[in-house]
Order: sequence, then structure tokens, then C-alpha cells
Amino acid sequence: MDSEPQRADVGAPATVPGVEPARGSPVPDAGSEPLQGGELNQAITSALVGIHTKYLGRGPRSASTFYHDNVVVTLMHGVLTRAEKTLSESNQGEAVNQIRHLFQQTMDAEFHAAVERLTGRRVVAFISGNNLDPDVAAEVFVLDTAV
Repeated sequence: MDSEPQRADVGAPATVPGVEPARGSPVPDAGSEPLQGGELNQAITSALVGIHTKYLGRGPRSASTFYHDNVVVTLMHGVLTRAEKTLSESNQGEAVNQIRHLFQQTMDAEFHAAVERLTGRRVVAFISGNNLDPDVAAEVFVLDTAV
């Protein structure tokens, strides 16, 4: 039975404009029910935005998360710094993509740990990418089993 993707607009909102929250994100207790729906979306968004902010000095303009079966996707809009935008506008987009790729590799372990902690599932694949215009980043996690 195919189910609809669980989006941020189900339950608590997961779109987090101008965020920096990782500290207050809900963490499931060992004896509690795992997070689901909007609560899970919001917790993942908050955690990933917090990690992004920690490494890059600022978070995205907005971010949202959704999941379907064993795939979790977080989209972040407005992630480029002023310097990266300037480089991109000066035909240095490839350099910006290379720098972003290095940062994504640096954040990889923390992203994995956050998603595994919040979903209670193991991340078996992680795909991360940036688009310069429009300014959008995508973090895609493939889990060992459905959420």
C-alpha cells in the first residue's frame, strides 16, 4: 500500500525561517513513542539547520523536511553566504559547489547521527547537493527501514 509522503504541513510545522534551534529539538526518550509526522519533520529540520549554522555561521532562510517510506528529505532555501553569491555571480559557480561539497562532507557524520537518533533507523545512504540559482540545498537520507 503506497502512502503519501509525510510533509511538514502535517501536524507541527517543520518550516523554520531564519532558524538556529538544534538545542531545543525534541529528542525521543528510550521509553517513549518515536516521533512521527510533523513532530519528526520539525525535529529533523531543527537538528540539521542547527548543524548547518554551527559549521557555516548562519542557517538557511527557510527549511523543511518530509519523509516517505525509508527516505527523508530536507530542503533548505537561501543557504549561500554573501561571498558565495558574489563568486557565483562572477562565473565561479564551480568553486562554490566544490566548497559546499567540502562542508557537506564535514557535516556528514553529525547529519547522520541526528537523523538516526530522531528516526530510530540507520542511515544507509546520504546524498547532499546544492543548486546555486535558485539557492536551494537538499539533504536526502535513505534509511534501513521505513519510518
